[in-house]
Amino acid sequence: ARVNAKDNMWLTPLHRAVASRSEEAVQVLIKHSADVNARDKNWQTPLHVAAANKALKCAEIIIPMLSSVNVSDRGGRTALHHAALNGHVEMVNLLLAKGANINAFDKKDRRALHWAAYMGHLEVVALLINHGAEVTCKDKKGYTPLHAAASNGQINIVKHLLNLGVEIDEMNIYGNTALHIACYNGQDSVVNELIDYGANVNQPNNNGFTPLHFAAASTHGALCLELLVNNGADVNIQVKLAFYLFSFTLSYFAYLRSLETAVTSTASL
Repeated sequence: ARVNAKDNMWLTPLHRAVASRSEEAVQVLIKHSADVNARDKNWQTPLHVAAANKALKCAEIIIPMLSSVNVSDRGGRTALHHAALNGHVEMVNLLLAKGANINAFDKKDRRALHWAAYMGHLEVVALLINHGAEVTCKDKKGYTPLHAAASNGQINIVKHLLNLGVEIDEMNIYGNTALHIACYNGQDSVVNELIDYGANVNQPNNNGFTPLHFAAASTHGALCLELLVNNGADVNIQVKLAFYLFSFTLSYFAYLRSLETAVTSTASL
């Protein structure tokens, strides 16, 4: 049998062995000259697959044979991105110890910290920050880890980042703060936390819209509306709402789709 034969997804036996966390199979395949740098259709190597599948022992076998642990897949994600996205603390530790670039960014300029924050992996978030991850990093749309956590309702991540002193009213390229984003997505616990921490409830974005407008536009923002009004939101601010909400909805759902697509295309088999 050809040790580096690829299936219809361009996966080799080594990819499959790593995905099943079979150290013995990995060792046998490598002994018979399996290509540790082989890429599948998503340009993912066996290390990407190991990182996504918590195959720690397999990664330990493969890494010494690699020239770099920072190879990126089709989406620009490294093994560290995949480990962070999936919340694998020990794998993150291993990759960092082996020289993983903690601030490597994918094709949308998202770091491992963005993904860990979005998915709510607090231990990974803390580990990355303790190893020097840039807490204020922004992706191409200006979203910070705080924006990412707020958008997905990850209250523990939001609390952790706020306790570290990140700028609570930091804006993305549209001028939206974490409070805008949490309100639009109906993340009332995050909204409550942000308000308690001093977020500006009347902060206008680039088009003059405040978090109150976003809560009003949301199909699940009733409690957010109440929280804002009870904490000083100006109900008299008027803007040309209909056009902007349409354009914002399109851009925001495009952002969410990009996150969901990336999550579903992670290297788990």
